[in-house]
Amino acid sequence: MLKLKILMLLAAGGLLTSCENMTTGQKGAVTGAALGSGIGMVAGGNFGQVVGAGLIGGAAGYITGSAIGNR
Repeated sequence: MLKLKILMLLAAGGLLTSCENMTTGQKGAVTGAALGSGIGMVAGGNFGQVVGAGLIGGAAGYITGSAIGNR
């Protein structure tokens, strides 16, 4: 289980560093989805809860990133 968590953290880090040509809203969506899914996994949620947390985090990250990008 620990190996899986480490692998997921490395994958999220790779996604965040390879997004140089994305808009601020898109970067916020990726970050929010990764954080939401990660928090759902650490909290011990089942698959549906983890996916739901990722979707909610992605939506919130996109809205926040777009608001910051439009300033």
